Amino acid sequence: MLLEPKDLFERLEFDKVLELLTQLCLGELGREVTAAIRPETDLAAIEQKLEEVSEFRRTIDRSDPFPITAYFDIAPDLRMLDIEDYVLSEEAFRRVNIVLLFTRDIFRFFNPERRLLYPALYEIVRPIPFDDGLIKAIEKVIDEDGNIRPDASPELMRIRKNILSKQGELDRVFRRIIQEARNNGWLSDNVESVRNGRRVLSVPSEHKRKIRGIIHDESATGRTAFIEPEPIIEINNDIFDLESEERREIYRILKELSATLRPYSPQMRDYLHLLVRFDVLQAKARLAVQMHGLKPRVADKAQLGFIKSYHPLLLVKNKQLNRKTVPFTLHLHHENRLLLLSGPNAGGKSITMKSVGLMQLMVQCGLLVPAATESEFGIFHKFFADIGDQQSIEDDLSTYSSRLANMRVFLENADRRTLVLIDEFGSGTDPKIGGAIAEAILRELNHRKVAGVITTHYSNLKIFAFKTKGLVNGSMTFDKDSLSPTYELKIGRPGSSYAFEIAQKSGLDAKVLEYARRRVGEQEGAVDQLLIDLQREKQELEEQITQLALKEQKADKLIKSYEQMYRDLEFRKKRLKLETKEQELQQTAQGNRAVEHLIREIREEKNLEKAREMAQKLREERQKLAQQVTVLQEEVYQQPEIKKSPIRKGDFVRLRTGSAIGRVEQVSKQKAVVLMGDMRLTIKLLDLQHSNEHLEINSRASVQTDTIDQSAGFQSKIDIRGMRMDEAMRVVEAFVDQAIMIGANNLRILHGKGDGTLRKAVRMKLREYHFPMDIKHPESSEGGDGVTLVTLA
Repeated sequence: MLLEPKDLFERLEFDKVLELLTQLCLGELGREVTAAIRPETDLAAIEQKLEEVSEFRRTIDRSDPFPITAYFDIAPDLRMLDIEDYVLSEEAFRRVNIVLLFTRDIFRFFNPERRLLYPALYEIVRPIPFDDGLIKAIEKVIDEDGNIRPDASPELMRIRKNILSKQGELDRVFRRIIQEARNNGWLSDNVESVRNGRRVLSVPSEHKRKIRGIIHDESATGRTAFIEPEPIIEINNDIFDLESEERREIYRILKELSATLRPYSPQMRDYLHLLVRFDVLQAKARLAVQMHGLKPRVADKAQLGFIKSYHPLLLVKNKQLNRKTVPFTLHLHHENRLLLLSGPNAGGKSITMKSVGLMQLMVQCGLLVPAATESEFGIFHKFFADIGDQQSIEDDLSTYSSRLANMRVFLENADRRTLVLIDEFGSGTDPKIGGAIAEAILRELNHRKVAGVITTHYSNLKIFAFKTKGLVNGSMTFDKDSLSPTYELKIGRPGSSYAFEIAQKSGLDAKVLEYARRRVGEQEGAVDQLLIDLQREKQELEEQITQLALKEQKADKLIKSYEQMYRDLEFRKKRLKLETKEQELQQTAQGNRAVEHLIREIREEKNLEKAREMAQKLREERQKLAQQVTVLQEEVYQQPEIKKSPIRKGDFVRLRTGSAIGRVEQVSKQKAVVLMGDMRLTIKLLDLQHSNEHLEINSRASVQTDTIDQSAGFQSKIDIRGMRMDEAMRVVEAFVDQAIMIGANNLRILHGKGDGTLRKAVRMKLREYHFPMDIKHPESSEGGDGVTLVTLA
């Protein structure tokens, strides 16, 4: 990622976005991460970050609070814990326990329902195991205030019990001594105090020899001595010894706890990183709420697709001031990559340009932006910006020199994945020379296929953008009636500076303006107007070309449609002719019985010659009819293929070696599942070719002949068990029709026994056929009443 200049974030005000983000973080570690955010160039990483923020914002919108609050940085504590035999303090354990408790709450947040609602957030915690045992180990020793629990160990309980006993004894003895000393008038107004961790009496100096004990201290004036009475010295010594034992026992307990947690140090670091990650996410989500940020689409290419977009910081500011913010829509891709933006000063050119750069940075940093969700952002690997005054006394650079230095860097490094943002392009020197240099630089940038937004007032740049492919003019509109900017972006036409109108509104003397108008003359204004007219005419021509292209496409579709309709009509005509011939062939087959009967009679009469003549005549008629049927089938089914595309699901196909037509239900590897009638066949793609859609024939199918093979794949048995009545009858009807058509003799229908309803329905369906057939049931061992056998005569 290349950013030029080095203060690009400040130029585009991205540093202010990061500052707002940092303020919303709950922990110092989160603030450090947000301050170091940099744009990504990997599409998957960007989309993942955007989805995570979008889901976290959803928890806010749904009033489903995520369990995260201010947390401690336990990284230093974990570093010390890694040192062998190092003992963490009670306060350190308290900080670690708080982090563990927050982590446990996060894991508990993702119940089964929320895992479905927030899959991207759940994916963050899913790979990390959580162990409640760490919390239990700490809470067994440390209470919620960070102190050692009295029952942390049996020994500690014993010591503290003895300390309490000794303190009670000390209190009783001390009260008795005070009473005696007070009765004798040996005490000052402040009866007692504490010195060196021990209770002492406040005794006036003149009485200090009257009370036996140890003098621990004297007042600054020397008038008061602080004496530990002799009767409590032994008790205080016992308490001191017990407190020393207590400290040693606490150290032993903490050392043991440190040793217990030490192996889990890496796991606790993961928990800390988890908290930091969710801290950054909640900050991004809360910022998105402030900015009305949404998740746009992102594509791995250099493009700008902003729909109803706002400058994020301006939107937040105007929202606080109750002001309206005007959105803009901008599409830069393919043909038009560079927008040359012109218009009046203070009309919104620079804000629009900065909005483009700022929102592009935000998206590539995983931040939601105030733009419609239909917006489609690209991904850029280089960001170049020349905005504002960059003169440098240290480097001995004037404003224009610094701009030329920036242009040199841009031209050396720019490519098709570069976003360029230039404000007031060409300004800072003589307009004529500056405009020419700016045009040359713009030409080179366009040659390098960069994308971006450039603001200018120079007419030569507007004309260059009008004539050059890859560049497009744009303007910020101006209300001539109110002499005020509308802040609306218009793509496709250059804008005027409206310098005289703005000067007049500002109150500049009319004489001064009149002199200026005479000096400029009409030519300058005419150039702007001519450019606007040319741009409008260009747009109109482009629209006409687009409409003509659409009409041409529509005409091509109509021609193809008519050609297809003609082919379909021819197909139907031939199919109808084929159907008629098949019916004739069928009628011939049905007359076979009578003819054969007649031949038998002739044979019985010993007139063999006459029988041979009639048989020969019959064979010739059938052969001729069958040949006609075959020719028609060739015309209908075996015409050259029209389609050259691969066979796909839904296509009509036929076997290369047959005439049966079916529809492709599934294509897998080099095979296809084809539905032919009521049969599903798995056939190699090499054995199939495209065909016209099969036309259903309402009349009975023809009988089998030597030249017509329609029996491919026919099964002489069907199973209709479990089907609904109407479905079963349709299957039986199709089955018997196909059997008659191919001349099958023996059929087997498996319907089951049940209550006999389906068996009776099958018999009734078979009786509908006016065709000689024998209907019966097999032996009990072969199915009995559950099977119907049909023999076609």
